[in-house]
Amino acid sequence: MPKPVLKQNIVAPIAKKIPHKMAMHDHQRVDNYYWMRDDQRSDEAILTHLNDENSYADAMLAEQKPLQELLFEELKARIVKDDNTVPAKDGKYWYHSEINGEQEYSNYYRATSFSGDNKTLLLDVNDRAKDHEFYDLGDLSISPNDELMSISEDTDSRRIYTINFKDLNKISTAQDAYLSDVLIETEGQIVWANDNQTVFYVKKDLETLLGTQVYRHKLGTPQADDVLVYEEDDHSFYMSLDKSRDDSQIYICLHATESTHYFFLSADEPNGEFVELLPYQEEHEYHADKMGEHFYIVSNYQAKNFRLMKVAVDKVDDINNWQELVPHRKDVLLEGIELFHNFIVITEREHGQIRFIVHTTQGDNAGQQYPLSFDDPCYFACLGDNPEPKSTTARLYYSSLTTPGSLFEFDLATGERKLLKEQQVLGDFSKDDYQSERLFITARDGVEVPVSIVYRSDTFKKDGTNPLLQYGYGAYGITIDPDFSSTTLSLLNRGFVYVIAHIRGSEMLGRQWYESGKKAHKQNTFNDFVDVTKALINQGYGAKDKIFASGGSAGGLLMGAVVNQAPELYLGIGAHVPFLDVLTTMLDETIPLTTNEYDEWGNPNEEQAYQDILAYSPIDNIIAQSYPNILVTTGLHDSQVQYFEPMKWVAKMREFKTDDNLLLFKTDMEAGHGGASGRFKSLKEKALEMSFFISLLPR
Repeated sequence: MPKPVLKQNIVAPIAKKIPHKMAMHDHQRVDNYYWMRDDQRSDEAILTHLNDENSYADAMLAEQKPLQELLFEELKARIVKDDNTVPAKDGKYWYHSEINGEQEYSNYYRATSFSGDNKTLLLDVNDRAKDHEFYDLGDLSISPNDELMSISEDTDSRRIYTINFKDLNKISTAQDAYLSDVLIETEGQIVWANDNQTVFYVKKDLETLLGTQVYRHKLGTPQADDVLVYEEDDHSFYMSLDKSRDDSQIYICLHATESTHYFFLSADEPNGEFVELLPYQEEHEYHADKMGEHFYIVSNYQAKNFRLMKVAVDKVDDINNWQELVPHRKDVLLEGIELFHNFIVITEREHGQIRFIVHTTQGDNAGQQYPLSFDDPCYFACLGDNPEPKSTTARLYYSSLTTPGSLFEFDLATGERKLLKEQQVLGDFSKDDYQSERLFITARDGVEVPVSIVYRSDTFKKDGTNPLLQYGYGAYGITIDPDFSSTTLSLLNRGFVYVIAHIRGSEMLGRQWYESGKKAHKQNTFNDFVDVTKALINQGYGAKDKIFASGGSAGGLLMGAVVNQAPELYLGIGAHVPFLDVLTTMLDETIPLTTNEYDEWGNPNEEQAYQDILAYSPIDNIIAQSYPNILVTTGLHDSQVQYFEPMKWVAKMREFKTDDNLLLFKTDMEAGHGGASGRFKSLKEKALEMSFFISLLPR
C-alpha cells in the first residue's frame, strides 16, 4: 500500500487526554476523550478542535482540490437543470414539482388537468430556504377539501420541524395566505381530520429527540391550547401518524424494532378518543390498513416472513377472527401492500429480488393474481405515488445499476405497462456501456451473501487490475437495493468496479437474514463484508492494492469494525456520520434515540449484551497497527449519531495507529445526519470522497 507524502509543517491536531473511567459487569474502560461530549454544541475547546481538524483536512487535501472541482462539475453536468415530476391526481387536482436552473430545491404546483391547465404555484421552496444555511422541507399535506396546506420545515438539521399552514384560496396574495397557526417542536408530520379544521401531530421530546406525545390542534387557536390525546412513556418505540387508505380512520403507530402497537380514531370524529386496534403483544410486528368494511394486515404473527390477513372492522381485535389471504412462505418476505378498491398490490422479495403481485379483489376476475415484472438481473423497484384508491392503474418506480430511474404506469386489470418518464442523464451516457451482475459469495460459515456489481464494459477485464469500491450497511433490516446513481458513473468511467454487499443485518434474504446480523450475531455483518472483499479479489473483480470501502451511519459502524479486523484489505475508507462508540452510547439513556436501539444492538446493562457489543465496538477495539487511509465526515448538528462519536474515534485512532496513511476528519458545522441540503451542495460531499479515493491510486 503506497504511503501518502506528508506535507511539511502540516501537523495533525492532537486532542488532549482526560481519563474518564467507566466500570460495569466487573469490566473497566478508560475513555480519554469523553470530554468531547457537548449536548449544547457550544464548548469553545470542542469547536476549536473541530475547526482545527477541518483546517488540517483542507490542507492535506489541497492538492486534490482541482480533482474535487472537476468531479463536482462532472456530477453537476449530468443533472438536468430544468426538471419536473410526473403529475399525480389526488382529489380534484394534479400535483407535481419543478426545479429550474441553479435552484437547489423543487417548487410545488397543482393544476386541474394532467397537462397543466390552471397551473398554480403552491410553495416556492427556494424562497423559503434562501435565508438558511440548512433547509429541509419535511412534509406537505393538503386538507381533504383541497383548500388548506400544511408545510413542515427544519432549518437547523436536528429533525425538529416547525409547521405552518397556508390558505390555498389566497395564494396569489403571498404572505397573506399563511394562517396565524404555527406548530413548533414537531416530528414534521400532520394528519387531517375530515372536518378540514382539526389536525393531529407528534411533538418531540427535546432531550431524547423522540416523538412521545400526540396533540390535537384546531386551526385558529394557539398551540398552547392544543389537547394532548396520547403520550407514550416507553421510549423504545418510535411514533408516527397515518390515515387509512379509505380516509375513514386516523392512526397512532408505535414501532419498536421488534414490536408494533396501533391506536385508531374515526377521522369524522376528531374530538373522540383513540382506542387500541388490537391488544399489544411483544414481538408482534404488523402494518394495518383499512378499505371499506375490512382491515388488511401484514403480520408476522406465527409468520417470520409475514403474511397478509383480512378481518372485518368490528372483529379486528381478536386474531382468531383473521382470515389468511397470502400465507407465510419460508423463502419469500412479504414487505408491504397498497390497497385499491378492486385490487391489492403486494410487494414481495425472494432470493434478494423485489417483485410485485397484483391480487384482484372485486368483479368477475376476483381471486386472480399475476406478477408485475422487470428484466434486469438485479434492480430496485417500489410503488410510486398512488394517492387515488379508486384508480385502476398503479405507478411503480424502477431503477437498476445501469438503468436510470423510470416511472411506469401499470394497468392493474391487464398488467400492461407504460413508461411515463425516465431520468435523463446529460452528457455521453449510454446504459449499453455498463454491465451489472448479481453474485452469491460464500462467507466463512458457508452462508451465501448476495452481491450486486456494476462496471463499465470497456474498462473491466476481470483480470484483477481494476480499482474496486465496496459499499455496505447491514443494520435495522434495511435493504440497500441496487439502483442507479449518476454520481457513480464518475468512478465507473475511471475503471472502478462498484459493489453493494448485501450483508446480514438487512432483510435482503428475508427476516432471518436480518436476525442473523443483529445483537449477539452482529459479527456476521462484518465477516460477510470482509469475505465478500476477499472473494472479489480472488475472482479478479478488483486489484488487491486498489480496494476501497464506504458506509454511513450504521454503515459507518461497519467501516469502523472492518478497519479494526481486516485493515490490510483496504487502500482507502470513507466513513460518514459513523456510529463508532457503540458501547458507551448504548449505556447512556440521555443520548437521543439510545433506548430505541436495544432490540437492534442489545441492552449492555445486561452482561452478555455488554460483552457482545464490547467485542466489536469500533472505538473500544482500536489497537496499535497500520490502518488504511480514512476519510471521516459528520455534521455538528447530527441528531442520530452525535458528532462526538467520530470526533473521539479519530482522536483515539491518531493516538494508536502506526502508519503514515491519511486520517482526515471533516465536520459540516451547519449540517446534521443527512449531510448538506440542496441538490448541488450535496454533490460536493460526493466529489470529496471520490477525489480522496482516486488520488490514493498508485501512479
